[in-house]
Amino acid sequence: MKKKVVVTGMGVLCPIGTNVEDFCAALKEGKSGIGKIESFDTTGFDVTIAGEVKNFDPSLWMDKKEARKMARFTQLAVAAATQALLDAGLVGDIEENGKRPVKCNAERIGIVIGNGQGGFDVVAEAFKKLFNDGPKRMPPLTIPMMIPNEAAGNISMLFGTKGPAYTQVTACAAGTDAMGQALDLIRCGKCDVVIAGGTEASVIPFSIGGFQMLKALSTKRNDDPTKASRPFDADRDGFVMGEGSGILILESEEHAKARGAKIHAELAGYGVSADAYHITSPDPTGQGGALAVKNAIADAGLKPEDIQYYNAHGTSTEINDPTETKMLKIAFGDHAYKMKISSTKGMHGHCIAAAGGVEAIACILAMRDGFYPPTINLDNPDPECDLDYVPNKAQYGEINVAASGSLGFGGHNGVVVFKKYNG
Repeated sequence: MKKKVVVTGMGVLCPIGTNVEDFCAALKEGKSGIGKIESFDTTGFDVTIAGEVKNFDPSLWMDKKEARKMARFTQLAVAAATQALLDAGLVGDIEENGKRPVKCNAERIGIVIGNGQGGFDVVAEAFKKLFNDGPKRMPPLTIPMMIPNEAAGNISMLFGTKGPAYTQVTACAAGTDAMGQALDLIRCGKCDVVIAGGTEASVIPFSIGGFQMLKALSTKRNDDPTKASRPFDADRDGFVMGEGSGILILESEEHAKARGAKIHAELAGYGVSADAYHITSPDPTGQGGALAVKNAIADAGLKPEDIQYYNAHGTSTEINDPTETKMLKIAFGDHAYKMKISSTKGMHGHCIAAAGGVEAIACILAMRDGFYPPTINLDNPDPECDLDYVPNKAQYGEINVAASGSLGFGGHNGVVVFKKYNG
């Protein structure tokens, strides 16, 4: 018997919401958070749109002095983790020393945070100083601010957790893989609680420029940004960059019950695979991703027909969307045509490593409130994408089992399965 793992806390910041309930309302509304980039001057860029987390004030979640020592991806992770821990009832108000110590055994609390790029914004500024003014003018905190593990490290320091603090770096699958690693840590008895999810702050010149050169980003609709991210639509022309953080508190059922915690859902299964195909493109046969789906369903002790809703990776790129459609047909067989599938990236863009955490929370909210988040801008479905992708408007119905999948550069595939918790 596998130890049951439950979700007791959620925290999210993304282009359509900086807390769970606002995020949920935006999902139901089909609201777009894509707009003109405001965080930097886009002169000279072919891409001038993205999904930004607007009006983010780190001081609402952490000490101002400490926030200045963190890159934006870390600040977002700390803010989402704080939301999630407060939701779980595991921390209280911030203390005079700027800390929020956890209320249970700190040695049994772990952290796994997915991140793809680290502090590229910090790196870019440091290189400017290095090349223009010399090495002695580089900011002294360049290294501790830029490295991807600093999100997990800062969360550990703020909350005083003493268990393992890992960083998962599997590109766009990192947030999902972080939850899978957390599931294993609890099942094998190494942790009672794990703070898990993803974070990314990639709306910066370096990342937009780099992905632009890969021809991966949408360029057709700079003047109509809310229509630019179009998963599974025949008129899609690339993904739209997003940013944010989605963090879950995962906990053994026995630990959660013992402390009287509110339980949102059960994390029932995780599947992982590698395409072994290409550094950026998914395996065009869909076999690699299908294996991760099958593994997740088997790990959850379920059958394919038990899945009622699947939150797809659905990036709005030429290659991903039809390939993922093939993948789902392989994994689910005839049931692929009967289940509801959607990509919420039409609303919040592609949040890279944060995508897995953000979209997992979307699944849990969908089960909680009985709705299928829409795939917005799906006006002219690609004939190769012929499944029920919940076009444009949310649909309503009871959901007992939902899954979320992420596909990362390098052929990384991760899938998590959630069940409605019935005690």
